Amino acid sequence: MTPFLAIVAGGLLLGAFLCLYRIGRGPTAPDRTVAIDILGTLVVGFCCVMAIWTGQDFYMNIAIAWALLSFIGTIALAKYLEGRQYNE
Repeated sequence: MTPFLAIVAGGLLLGAFLCLYRIGRGPTAPDRTVAIDILGTLVVGFCCVMAIWTGQDFYMNIAIAWALLSFIGTIALAKYLEGRQYNE
């Protein structure tokens, strides 16, 4: 199982680097927002892989917290880009 997890972790890292490239080079703010959202999802996936690899369950707690923060951050960025206030 370890070689499979290493390949999955490598794919997640490759995806993370591609997202970082899009964040840096993205021509528009929505492109950057989507890349940040995908990067959050990749971090959650990497935490899940680490939980399986090490057998420690606190990585899953980190993944859940990161997913919630990523979701809230994406909603806040979307509302900001749309030009609306947070209380609307």
